[in-house]
Amino acid sequence: MSLQICNTTRRELPEPRIARAIQEVLASEACSADSIEAIYCGNRMIRRINREFLQHDYVTDTITFRYNEGPEIEGEFYISLDVIESNAARFDVTFEDELLRVTIHSVLHLIGYDDYSIEERAEMTRLENHYLLRIDR
Repeated sequence: MSLQICNTTRRELPEPRIARAIQEVLASEACSADSIEAIYCGNRMIRRINREFLQHDYVTDTITFRYNEGPEIEGEFYISLDVIESNAARFDVTFEDELLRVTIHSVLHLIGYDDYSIEERAEMTRLENHYLLRIDR
C-alpha cells in the first residue's frame, strides 16, 4: 500500500500514530488500499475544496474522495487542523485524540461507510471509538 501523509500546515503531526490508525482500520475491516493520500490542511484550503468540488461554502472537519470502485482503495482525504483544534476544545479531548478520530472517520468513508442518517452516524461513532481504543498509545 502506498500511504502518503501530507501536512500543509506548520503544526507537528504524530505521523506514526496516523499511519497506524489508517492501517488498523483497513486491516480490521478486511480492506486493502492501493493508494491513500492523507492531507492535513487549514480552514482556507478545506473551504476551497468544499466549495469547488461539493458546492458547499463552509469549513468542515474532513472531505473524502474515493477514486475507484475496485477491491483496492484508491483515494484521498483532507482534514482541517483548524476544525480539529476547535472541536477538541469543544468536546474536551486532546488535539491528538480528535485528529485520530477524524482520521479514522475519513478512512471509514473511503471504505464505504456513510453518515447521512442518525443510524449511520451512530455506527461510525461506534467504530471510531472501537479503533481509537485499538491504536497503540
